[in-house]
Amino acid sequence: MDDYLKEALEIVKAQASVRTMTEEEITSMVKKLVRGIQAIAGDSPVQAVEEVASCDPSKCVREKTITCCVCGKTFKLITKKHLASHGLTPAEYREKFGYKKGMPLVCKSLQRDRRKKMKEMELWKKRGAKK
Repeated sequence: MDDYLKEALEIVKAQASVRTMTEEEITSMVKKLVRGIQAIAGDSPVQAVEEVASCDPSKCVREKTITCCVCGKTFKLITKKHLASHGLTPAEYREKFGYKKGMPLVCKSLQRDRRKKMKEMELWKKRGAKK
């Protein structure tokens, strides 16, 4: 067990040096890596690899990241392609984890930037005749 923990900590340390991670993300990643390494080594049942990430959907959408409630990976936005790898559509994912029907699956900062850009574009106004 101690060896698995050391290996997991090295992986997380490398990941944290590349991007900013919250304390919760770091501990969650260490736990998942230890279980995954144990499962690969054959020291624990395969069930650990297939275990669904237990997360609180209300805490998954953060300022700079959104965490997939199925696998626990973090993204700036969760794509249709990623959800398809779990056998879900965006609508099914939202329904399964209790998100509102039209909620975008993006982090808060990206959502704010997109909203600002759309307001600047003023697509709802008719364009004047070009000369």
